[in-house]
Order: sequence, then structure tokens, then C-alpha cells
Amino acid sequence: MRFTVSATDGAARRARLELAHGAVETPVFMPVGTYGSVKAMSPAELADIGTEIVLGNTFHLWLRPGLDVIAAHDGLHRFMGWSKPILTDSGGFQVFSLGELRKISEEGVRFASPINGDRLLLTPEESIRIQRTLDSDIAMVFDECTPFPATEREAADSMRLSLRWAERSKREWERGGARANALFGIVQGSVFDALRDESLAGLLEVGFDGYAIGGLAVGEPKEAMLRVLEWTAPRLPASRPRYLMGVGTPEDIVAAVAAGVDMFDCVLPTRNARNGWLFTRWGDIRLRNARYRDDTRPIDETCGCYACRNFSLAYVHHLQRANEILGARLATLHNLHYYLTLMRELREAIAAGALAAYRARFATERARLADEKNGR
Repeated sequence: MRFTVSATDGAARRARLELAHGAVETPVFMPVGTYGSVKAMSPAELADIGTEIVLGNTFHLWLRPGLDVIAAHDGLHRFMGWSKPILTDSGGFQVFSLGELRKISEEGVRFASPINGDRLLLTPEESIRIQRTLDSDIAMVFDECTPFPATEREAADSMRLSLRWAERSKREWERGGARANALFGIVQGSVFDALRDESLAGLLEVGFDGYAIGGLAVGEPKEAMLRVLEWTAPRLPASRPRYLMGVGTPEDIVAAVAAGVDMFDCVLPTRNARNGWLFTRWGDIRLRNARYRDDTRPIDETCGCYACRNFSLAYVHHLQRANEILGARLATLHNLHYYLTLMRELREAIAAGALAAYRARFATERARLADEKNGR
């Protein structure tokens, strides 16, 4: 892995991340392909709208289809027909999401498979072995995602467990021998600045190829998330990529880029698309609202995606209301195109030293639909 910063604007950076399966321009958004597929999109469509890297899920791919199937394809790239870079998360968040179905110990996490009820154990070592079979360009250490709310003591215990798991993840990674792939550490500590600092110090002592901010967007107030982000991001090594996990809205991403974050993933553009929620330059559209039944305009007149170039809001509204698969596909294509366009514009603004002006224009434009609705 090679990471080269080409421009800065305040804390924001434009950079190039070179990986085993190709180069990625940052700041970058990674569409989420949980089961080796970005829902409603083919790999060719993803490439066509400018996707440079996708995210796969260690936990779910381990359970289904299973490592034997993926190993027979020499890894996830060939299995899913995607030749560009892939990042895999470690399974920590999915284990966190199991709630009462899992039991956490120093060894790892024991849980009942949500597919067939089998009793399973996921450890830092097993997570790394799974990701080695997947052959992702970027693997993540196994960590515990601290729930919110948590007391400072609970957050400290969770963060220190994650640190010990990070050390074990790194040891297992090194046991696998020299690889072209990269391993990222994950900073935990909930909403407590001192714990975030302790987590980062521990990860730096171990040493990783990149560093992620985890444990946000798990129920904490938006103000708390932004405060932790603005505290933590500038403290991450300037020479390494910085990744904010599972965040978020366009507004969250713009704020995080300004704080110095390089990489993002989130299910919002794909999940919201399937529920008829579209992101546009001018604000969000609730597509199933009756007001769009006879609207002959495109979703966004300024968007160059296939959906906006060829169809009206009325047509996509009709497809959504009729539960036609094409409705979900067009909405997903549009939302991902919007997110990737946003990232390209952010990169251009940073390179031009114009991020502050871009942020001001972005906020004004994104408020337009709400202002029109409220008669302002």
C-alpha cells in the first residue's frame, strides 16, 4: 500500500491510495457490498458511475456462502466479478448487532448463527484468517463496537479489549507472511476524548497501515459524533489513510472531510434508495410522496446519472409505489452517483484551496427543497 497526499486545504486532504488491485483517489466513498454484492447494482454499473473501491463483510461472507466457496475462486474479487480494490470489515460491528445472541470474552465472541443457529466463535485470529481467504486489499482488525450509552468505565474496558484484540490481529496478520494487502487499526473510546487518545496511542505502538475511527453513528447525538470526530481525526497519523466507519449523511461526510478524513462507507445511499429516499444536490426527496405522482422533471436536473437522464420523478415514483425492482435499481444508481459526485467535488475543492466556499454553497443548495416546502 502506498498513500500520497497531493493537496491540503486546512485539515482536509486530497490523496492517492495505491492498493493491490488499483489506485483510489481520496476522499473516497465505498459502497457497501455486504454479501459480495452492492444491492441492486452490477459490478459494471458500479464501475460506470465511478466506483473505485467497495466494502465486503467478513462476518456475513464467512457464514454464507462460506470460505470454501470463496477460496475456490481464489478470493472475493473473482467470486463477485470485481477487479478493483475491496476493503473488508472484521465482523466486529455485526457481532455487536447480534445483541443478546452473543457473548463476549477475552477469547473472542461466541454467538448463534443467525442463519441456522450453529454455535460459532469469532476471534481476532479467525477474523484475520477469513479476510486472508477473501484476499481484500484492506483488512480491518477485529474490535468490539462499544454501545451507546456507556459509562466511561464501560467504554474504557471495551476500548482496552479492542486494543488487545488489535495486537492479536496484527500478530496473526504477520504470521501469514508478506502480503500486498494492508491492515488498518480501529480507534475506539466512545464519546470520551481521553479514551480515544489512549486507544490511538496503543494502536500506534503496534503499528498499522492505516487508521479508522470506529464506534460512531451507534446512537450518540449528532453533536457528540462531530465533537469526537473533530477531536480524533487530526490526531491520526498524517502519513496514513484515515477512515471513518459507517458514516453517513452527505452533511456528515462534508464535515468529516473538512476534519481530515479520507475514506467513508455507509449503507444510507443504498438502503434509503430501496425505501424511496433520494439524495440530491438540493436536498432529500421522499419519492413515495403523492406530490411526485405527475412530476415530469428528473430526480435532479443537475445530475448526469442514467436515472436522471432518462426518466421522470413520476415514473420512478410509480415504480416505487408498484414495488417494481427497477424502481429500487434506479433509485440506488442515482443515490450512489450522487455520493460519488459529492466526493469528486470535494477532491476538486481541496485541490483548488476552495473547500470553505464549497461547504457554504453545499449547505445552501442542500437546504433548497426544505426552504421551498416551508415557503421560505
